[in-house]
Amino acid sequence: LGKMAAEVMNAGGLVSDEIIVGIVQERLDRPDASSRGFILDGFPRTVGQAEALGGILAKPLDLVIDLDVPRELVLERISSRRVCRDCGANYSATKNEPSVRICDNCGGDVVQRDDDTPEAVNKRLDLYDTQTAPLVSFYNAQGKLAVINGVGHPDHVLDRLVVAIEAARVRP
Repeated sequence: LGKMAAEVMNAGGLVSDEIIVGIVQERLDRPDASSRGFILDGFPRTVGQAEALGGILAKPLDLVIDLDVPRELVLERISSRRVCRDCGANYSATKNEPSVRICDNCGGDVVQRDDDTPEAVNKRLDLYDTQTAPLVSFYNAQGKLAVINGVGHPDHVLDRLVVAIEAARVRP
């Protein structure tokens, strides 16, 4: 399935829900996912994918988190992201940063990804508004949703996430 997805993406197409759900199912069928649990980041992206996910899970999801961040801040954060071409380390660009940067980990070039430009990010956010935002109502209706304030120091956001996860773990 991964090879099929790569072929579609390399041709500039969108990978079908059937392939994406199949890839997720293959991964969730591994022993560590059933014994230790799992976190899905960026999936599902549509209500159709969420319904398909519900059909492949051995037990219902414990929690779905909506990290609530204003659009302007999302745009700023993602547009400032830089990535090492060699090792994938992430950095955040500053206004006074030189245009060429070297990775602290491996010495590779640190660059802005093509999909992290303000134009590309705005397109992704528009797509989120139409396709992914309906998941908030979908999971809220099931009592599975925790909306977490994603603004602030990363340690404070992490603390909010941990509180929500711990609360879900003790829920019957």
